[in-house]
Amino acid sequence: MHRSLALLGCLTLAACACPERAPLCPSTEVPTPHPTATSGPPLAAGLGDTDEGMWLLNEFPTERLERLHGFAPTQAWLDHVRDSSIRLAGGCSGSLVSSHGLVMTNHHCAEKCIQQLSTKQKDLTEAGFYAASAADELRCPDMEVNQLTGIEDVTDRMKAALAGASEQEFATRRKAAVASLEQACTTSDAVRCDVVDLYRGGKYHLYKYRRFQDVRLVFAPEVAIAFFGGDPDNFMFPRFDLDVSFLRIYDGGAPLASSRHFGWSAAGAAEGELTFVAGHPGSTERSLTVSQLANRRDVRLPERLLWWSEERGLLTEWSQRGEDQRRLARSLLFKRENAIKAYKGRLAALHDSAFFARKVDEERALRARVAADPALAASVGGAWDAIESAQTARRRLHRHYELVEEGEGLESTLFSIARALVRGPEELGKPNAERLHEFGDANLPALKQSLFSSAPVSAELESLTLGASLVHLREVLGPDDALVKKLLGADEPRELARRLVAGTKLADPKVRQALWDGGKAALDASKDPFIELARRIDGEARAYRRRFEQEVDGVETRNGELVAKARFLAFGTAQYPDATFTLRLSYGVVRGWSDEGRDVAPFTTLGGAFERATGKEPFALPQRWLDARSKLALDTPFDFVTTNDIIGGNSGSPVFNAKSEIVGLVFDGNIHSLGGAFGFDDQKNRAVAVHSRALVEALAKIYGAARLVEELGK
Repeated sequence: MHRSLALLGCLTLAACACPERAPLCPSTEVPTPHPTATSGPPLAAGLGDTDEGMWLLNEFPTERLERLHGFAPTQAWLDHVRDSSIRLAGGCSGSLVSSHGLVMTNHHCAEKCIQQLSTKQKDLTEAGFYAASAADELRCPDMEVNQLTGIEDVTDRMKAALAGASEQEFATRRKAAVASLEQACTTSDAVRCDVVDLYRGGKYHLYKYRRFQDVRLVFAPEVAIAFFGGDPDNFMFPRFDLDVSFLRIYDGGAPLASSRHFGWSAAGAAEGELTFVAGHPGSTERSLTVSQLANRRDVRLPERLLWWSEERGLLTEWSQRGEDQRRLARSLLFKRENAIKAYKGRLAALHDSAFFARKVDEERALRARVAADPALAASVGGAWDAIESAQTARRRLHRHYELVEEGEGLESTLFSIARALVRGPEELGKPNAERLHEFGDANLPALKQSLFSSAPVSAELESLTLGASLVHLREVLGPDDALVKKLLGADEPRELARRLVAGTKLADPKVRQALWDGGKAALDASKDPFIELARRIDGEARAYRRRFEQEVDGVETRNGELVAKARFLAFGTAQYPDATFTLRLSYGVVRGWSDEGRDVAPFTTLGGAFERATGKEPFALPQRWLDARSKLALDTPFDFVTTNDIIGGNSGSPVFNAKSEIVGLVFDGNIHSLGGAFGFDDQKNRAVAVHSRALVEALAKIYGAARLVEELGK
């Protein structure tokens, strides 16, 4: 979903990361790797004997896994993993853990649903929730989950559609080709299809999913234990978090009959055991060029961190005004704190001179190999310079594009709704291939679900975030900017935000539905202040998006495909593609690490949580836990770490053994994993998970969730 609409759905950027949509690249013929093409310096990008890799299930390195760990999965095993894995459309992963559509994921992945179902009188985030019977399961207002059913290689069709495209034609033809493939694949609203570029344009795959929008909450613990330790412990280890929630997929009004699902390991993970993680890592940038990495380091990451830090302070102060403000701000504040810590880790990785030098050396070696082959140099040799030139265009255009079109300067659910309503008649009046991507036939069901969600919208929080982001927009672009003048007029940003929120009717889903159904005539006649604002700046916002796509995305992706061609000649599919929020499988082992002379053990215990508790937030255990202490086996493993390669989007992924039995639940990475967007360090990068024994121990002895425990054991 385009970020201008992201506030209609989950907007999480780190542990539960909504991926930035990977740009689609043009494709020429995918070259076959030449095993004897060894001219030029050796490349430093080999994987070695490490557990690095977020592997495609249809191109899984079985022989490599068998060599490293002595296990060779069969195709039937891989198919079982695929069918048992679930994607939460908001940016997380999950797994089917029973034959009745029961899905296990993280508490923070279901946080939005939990908060939407809460009221002033009953805060489910604070108190937790358990449905003792099927009738008690609560439907999430706007959650969508996807189950992958098939992958088709469409590289040749994309190549044919983009052959001979000029720089000016490229973005338009690419969008049309993607829309055509997705539309042909999407046979009903129950089907979702996404064209995904892999290896930065080396390949294109068409992913086909079953789409489910009737998803119900079954269980969630108190946030105090789901996020025990809060921001101070985030991305740290040892950890003592029960970051879990259980959902259920309904199909036709009844629980989904899921013939394939993961089993459950009573013993759970053991030190040194081979483990797998199947999930949907959001976005990595391990194959970016040096100039692109430098732009992230010098421009993009620092600017985002500055703004998010300001917003965190604003939300923190507002949340301290009362219990209702605390409840309403909790989810967004968590996301901001999470994002800040994650981006600080990324920035630190790019400022690590040894790490960056390694990236420079790898690129220099690849370019030297290309230069040594006259034919290859003629076809791809200029790609790196073209991408570097695009960074100049990015620096010139990114502020208007991100603030106005992507919505960073207009942070408001109500504005996002208004923009979708205003654009709807125009976009739906076009052929599918010419529409903005979020309005394509393949994406409309998700857009409509968010647009007409019954979830409440807080007027006070809307005024706060919109006012602050408008101040930010004016500060960045300057008061004399033409768009700023058109947007604000003579208004002070916070006053404008308050007036817009006070005057709108868009918080009512029935009003939104009427405007959507009424089409252009209803929208043109509307005097709603948010509708008027969206209309007023829509032309400029579209223009910024068009220029950015043509001058930045178009150049980067077109030339990125040429770099990918060179990489294919060197490595082929012996390397994995960057993450794209599609299903990947990683392997590793349960293992701690050494950090500055200190050995970090791979496990914590339930007893350790009581020792760590202080009675004060964020180290205060729920009363239910304190009351149940005497009943618990305190030596039960609680959280643990593995060498599995993960990134944001893997939140909620199952950790399972070679028997495809659940041994844990991924909910975080350690502090060293934060640079994982750009590279993997097998000595220190660790995935952090809840142990399967701790899950059952807590469900049975603390929460009395007998129905759930029985279902997991079947």
